[in-house]
Amino acid sequence: MTSLNLGETFGSVKPIIAMVHFPPLPGSPLYDAKRGMNWIIESASKDIVALQAGGVDAVMFGNEGDRPYILKATPESLAAYAAAVMALKPEIKVPFGVNYLWDPVATVGLAVATGARFGREIMTGVYDSDMGLWAPDCAGAVRLRHNLGRDDIKLMYNINAEFASPVGSRTIAQRAKSAVFASLADVVLVSGVMTGEAVETSDLKAVKDVLPETPVFANTGVNIDNVQSILAIADGVVIGTHFKQGGDTWKAVDGDRVKRFMDKVRKLR
Repeated sequence: MTSLNLGETFGSVKPIIAMVHFPPLPGSPLYDAKRGMNWIIESASKDIVALQAGGVDAVMFGNEGDRPYILKATPESLAAYAAAVMALKPEIKVPFGVNYLWDPVATVGLAVATGARFGREIMTGVYDSDMGLWAPDCAGAVRLRHNLGRDDIKLMYNINAEFASPVGSRTIAQRAKSAVFASLADVVLVSGVMTGEAVETSDLKAVKDVLPETPVFANTGVNIDNVQSILAIADGVVIGTHFKQGGDTWKAVDGDRVKRFMDKVRKLR
């Protein structure tokens, strides 16, 4: 039995957490100033409606549209992100979380400001990445959570970053065990090399084998064809790309794809 009550936090044991990808936010090179914040909120609202109608267990907001990605949040994007989540909260019927790419301290700040139950980020390690040398501030994020009185926010640690390679020779299992032991991970996430690309089941199993009491989730590339084998190992999944029209990360959520996927998951449960 895992040490975290998954149902209490995410709405289900072995939860399916669906991504709500914001279009590019203010400050991002791809931000559409003509359509502005109203369009960002409307786009996310349509995705939330489709995801909830399809039966997902939880949703998580992410600023995937803010390419090229940065390692420290900007004031304008943080303000826009928080404003959008607060505008959308009345529509949310399931537990929700936040993720600011790629800033764990900003993620915690957003979670506190918006009342999120959980947050996801790269929290530990050092990486050679598309964004340059990447050394996230785990201690700052966890201390901020505590100092703001929100130790109840569950933090999901992505231990093998997309668009990056870890510096050093430790195995993924060693890094995962250390993230829990030394850095207080509530949930450990295992990813593929990029958004939408499947996690290696051998990596997932290696991590779960050393963390039998900690929830371990597949973080990328889960789809209707591999979800059975993934859930045979993992305690839950985060899914975004597969729910989009044509499986395209940058398109809107396809309600029929969500429903077919969740119908299969219910049978597996």
